[in-house]
Amino acid sequence: MENTIVELKFSLDTFYFLISGILVMWMAAGFAMLEAGLVRSKNTTEILTKNVALYAIACTMFLLVGYNIMYVDNAEGGLVPSLGALIGTQAADADHSLESDFFFQVVFVATAMSIVSGAVAERMKLWAFLAFAVVLTGFIYPVEGYWTWGGGFLSEMGFVDFAGSAIVHGTGAAAALAGVLMLGARKGKYGKNGEIYPIPGSNLPLATLGTFILWMGWFGFNGGSQLLISDAENATAVGQILLNTNAAAATGAIAALFVCKVLWGKADLTMVLNGALAGLVVITADPLSPSPLLACLLGILGGSLVVFSIVALDKIKIDDPVGAISVHGVCGILGIILVPVSNAEATLVNQLIGLVCILGFVFITSLIVWGILKKTMGIRVTEEEELNGMDQHDCGIDAYPEFVSVRSN
Repeated sequence: MENTIVELKFSLDTFYFLISGILVMWMAAGFAMLEAGLVRSKNTTEILTKNVALYAIACTMFLLVGYNIMYVDNAEGGLVPSLGALIGTQAADADHSLESDFFFQVVFVATAMSIVSGAVAERMKLWAFLAFAVVLTGFIYPVEGYWTWGGGFLSEMGFVDFAGSAIVHGTGAAAALAGVLMLGARKGKYGKNGEIYPIPGSNLPLATLGTFILWMGWFGFNGGSQLLISDAENATAVGQILLNTNAAAATGAIAALFVCKVLWGKADLTMVLNGALAGLVVITADPLSPSPLLACLLGILGGSLVVFSIVALDKIKIDDPVGAISVHGVCGILGIILVPVSNAEATLVNQLIGLVCILGFVFITSLIVWGILKKTMGIRVTEEEELNGMDQHDCGIDAYPEFVSVRSN
């Protein structure tokens, strides 16, 4: 009977891991739809190609080397990870199958890379982007992942990041910022005297659909990070996590809506969408410890901050077409800093040290990789190619051929 119970718990936790991983995998569709809706129609096919390709690259690189670097045969509290291949062997005392663990982890890697995609949209060479994806998903992410979730020095120090506000979202934003600084802004985005010219997205219904898909996938992102559901304590915790996750997203959207109304007298849909995502990123650092009311407050802070952050980055000419750096970077930092408010095991000092180590490492290594790519294969398309659109240059297929045909006539 005891063995049967153990096997049932193992099976249930494995199944929960797999379902959570499937929800997070579905976030790849959310990022694709969100980004495709927030870029111009002439760049839609390229955006979709990038999102499919980066997911495939992330899955392959994390299988071949990344998971091993992050988790297999590493010293507790260490700085330098092992450099093996594939995913190792099943531990005798594991609560779930090794394969389900890999699947759940690999979709997080793809999420980090998806963040980069939106920030560098509409002017980066497709193949340069994919080359960077190989390095980020296979090597950069696994190293900082080992420092935290893999039992490295940040984990031993007491750094808390439950589901990845810094480990996943901050990593994507830091890599994106490095790429944006190397690339420069899109043509026509900024004037010579500091003018800012908005470049509207082509399909806001698609962007809205993408946001709802991401919102849904986040329940697997945060809920699955509890790792277990096969007993009353963990099942209750999962319920609390999902409640808080949903609450933060909802109040993030509401806060962004009201901030836009106060600032501009209008309800800016793109800001409302990013407000919901900002609330999700903030609560991801610790969705279990806060009360539901505190989760609502965290969402309000994130949804408000993201509006000001997007405006501020525009003013210093950091061109981020989808607001990814603000949503995942600035709000990721906010989430990490606020963890000690409800979690007695976290301290502000340790949280700040973790942020500096993770974001600093990812930004510097990404800057080096982007620099190498810029010197070798180049990372930016020509002005003519940018004017004609990435779809024609990189893919040869228009996402909306009828529209292009009418426009050309």
